[in-house]
Amino acid sequence: MTGELSDFVQAPNQGLHPEVYEIENNAMDRSGALFTRLQALAPWDGKVLLDLGCGTGYWLPKYLSGAGTVIGVEPDVNLLEAARARSARIQVHQGSAEHLPFADDSLDVIHARFAYFFPSSTNDCSAGVTEALRVLRPGGSLLVIDNDHQQGEFASLLQSSPWAAAQGESNYTRGWWEDQGATRHEVMSSWKFDSVEDLASVLHIEFPAQLAHEWIAEHPQATELSYSYVIYFVRKEATDVQ
Repeated sequence: MTGELSDFVQAPNQGLHPEVYEIENNAMDRSGALFTRLQALAPWDGKVLLDLGCGTGYWLPKYLSGAGTVIGVEPDVNLLEAARARSARIQVHQGSAEHLPFADDSLDVIHARFAYFFPSSTNDCSAGVTEALRVLRPGGSLLVIDNDHQQGEFASLLQSSPWAAAQGESNYTRGWWEDQGATRHEVMSSWKFDSVEDLASVLHIEFPAQLAHEWIAEHPQATELSYSYVIYFVRKEATDVQ
């Protein structure tokens, strides 16, 4: 698969500002709380793991283990080269949640981090779930990492940001995932930056300028803010229809 996908929509944060998004990724979950929970829900050592919507591939090497296989899929052709440069042990393909270039029953674990799955009354994400269940082996796991819109300082920013509307309304999202048979898991962590300037640069790609300015003015020396994740976890049963 080459060229842009017909239904691809570029991410305004990573797609337009990959160098700043690298700083954001580096600030995320330095305590390892999220990774610990992901591994507890669906261990991937010795298994085939797909990072769906891997972007520039920041998280790909972190999934590597001694015996496992790590694969990335990314729809944005402008990010593929950086993702492929992360490790010679990792294959990166162009594709999307609706168009996965894999055979039926061929993967063990799929992680989707802030990618595609933003269900709302105007955005039905069921095609991505159907495609994930197609390529997962029976007993395989889909884990979608999303923002918690209720807990933490980052959630307060989301509540004040008109840009967050595209991510779906919190109660609708929770109900939609329940309908997919998902369980919901909250993980409190943080963003921890190396400098005040790094935090400011990230806030400016994630939020409107005025909101970012206001937060920075209220927290002029901040290099950290609390950040709660939500994991939606779906396990493929042997009886799931392909």
